[in-house]
Amino acid sequence: MRALLKTICCVFVLVAAAHAGVTIVAPAVGISASSPVHIVAPATPAITTNKITSVSVIVDGFTKYTAALKTADTTVAMTNGNHNVMVRAVDSVGTVYTASMVVNVAPLPVIPATARVFTKIEEMTSWVSCDVCSGAGGNGATTPHWIAQNQTTPSQDGNSAQFHVDPAVSYASALWWRQLGPIDTATHFVYEANFYITDSTAPQALEFDVNQSLGGYRYVFGTECDFKGTAHYWRVWDYTLRWQSTGIPCTPTSANGWHSLKWEFERTLTGKTRFVAVTVDGVRTTVNRYYTPRPVGTTRELNVAVQLDGNKLMTSYSAWVDQIKLTAW
Repeated sequence: MRALLKTICCVFVLVAAAHAGVTIVAPAVGISASSPVHIVAPATPAITTNKITSVSVIVDGFTKYTAALKTADTTVAMTNGNHNVMVRAVDSVGTVYTASMVVNVAPLPVIPATARVFTKIEEMTSWVSCDVCSGAGGNGATTPHWIAQNQTTPSQDGNSAQFHVDPAVSYASALWWRQLGPIDTATHFVYEANFYITDSTAPQALEFDVNQSLGGYRYVFGTECDFKGTAHYWRVWDYTLRWQSTGIPCTPTSANGWHSLKWEFERTLTGKTRFVAVTVDGVRTTVNRYYTPRPVGTTRELNVAVQLDGNKLMTSYSAWVDQIKLTAW
């Protein structure tokens, strides 16, 4: 009987893990990255009583990183092109686990010295706002909203802008934009901003846009961090298909901390809006999506925009935005 109990005991202790092995969670599959490439890969032992004792990152057959941890989280410099990346983990009884993927590394944009650069746009006067026009089909709800400039806290340079919305109905939203004057020759744009929220459950989404109108079309470089979707992804705008998921996780949803954002756009020679890449908190991921512009009349403009989308519960909230910058060439 004692022998039987001992056997039952041991079988009970050696419980198999539900998802054993290595999982590469960054970079995402099918998404190009820029150097240095951020690699994140947690490891789980096959038996829960064992421990992961080390993880390594191997690129093209060469070990680039080793640590006595259960998760690989590092950046590795790589040249442009495809690279074979393997993450290798070892547990306390010597069992080896691996996961591999091919990572495509894309180059950073080359910004010419002749580029037009607009800095600290949040400090400029003459911001314009709209609630109704920010809704679906330009037919949203009238809802209280406001902007308060020259905020010393929270801020990064002592002078941020606070955007605020009080949703009057579920999913009410408000849009603010600042015209920068038409630059018809510009076909490439880099939009940079830092943002801060105090309640990560309040937004339905936060939008950061660049809009250019010329030649009978409005090129809407619309982007949003989808806070409430079943999968929190960055989404981009297409006039025909509306919001399209990029498959890139929108991770900066933590409250009470600044997050940096950079979007790269192109108006192509074939008349498309191209979403080139997004950089969040220093990690750049290539998007490389082409979409359809919106037909308009004779309007000529270039502007940057910020939009706050309310959630189903009509939660009031603010987003502080600092150091908005647009580079155009």
